[in-house]
Amino acid sequence: MTKPNLMIVGRGRVGGSLAAAAEAAGIETAQEDGGRAVLLCVPDDAIHDACDRLGERTPELVGHVSGACGLDVLSPASDRGAATFSLHPLQTFPDSQTPTAGVPCAVSGSSREAVEFAETLAATLGMRPFEVPEEARAEYHAAASIASNFLIAIEQAAAELLARAGIEDGRELLSPLVLATAANWSERGGEALTGPIARGDTETIARHRDAIGRTWPELLDAYDRLAELTAGVAGAEGVSGR
Repeated sequence: MTKPNLMIVGRGRVGGSLAAAAEAAGIETAQEDGGRAVLLCVPDDAIHDACDRLGERTPELVGHVSGACGLDVLSPASDRGAATFSLHPLQTFPDSQTPTAGVPCAVSGSSREAVEFAETLAATLGMRPFEVPEEARAEYHAAASIASNFLIAIEQAAAELLARAGIEDGRELLSPLVLATAANWSERGGEALTGPIARGDTETIARHRDAIGRTWPELLDAYDRLAELTAGVAGAEGVSGR
């Protein structure tokens, strides 16, 4: 990567973090008018317009950091002859100084050159690039959302169930269990599963359902669906408790 090389548009949580990583790697970045490539770090619904606004300044490579959007949103650049690419760090970014070292990074490109540029850029920023075919982008992003967003929603539900049962500080109490479970899954996958469904303990599961039905009946359908998924992981059909 020669320098100056990259123009980063949008310095929010993702853009700011990538800019910091680039500068730490010795890549000079610009927010306007500079670089062989432009990386658009803007909200998904703003990518097309931001790309269009490049106008005559469109460089030879234009990319975005969206996990959900394909390369088609960069059509204003491709229509001007630019190669296009995407670079999506598979990580949450709580602020603009989130480290990127070791983070897996999904890449795609409109040409082999564009893919190679995205891979090189990701690796230079300390990330671990892997290619995602354009036709599989929706599945990829759905998997990322399940792994991250749904996890938070489930843990919030668990903390709320404790609160409804009169037990305070649910997040603090559950955090060691959650972190240990995530670490065990990372190391062992489905074999890390424990608990009543893995044991085939239908009586305990039935008590869970009765308690949720009394305390928070709106949660019961979600519990049943998650129990069915868990039973599938455990290979224990018919132990969901319904």
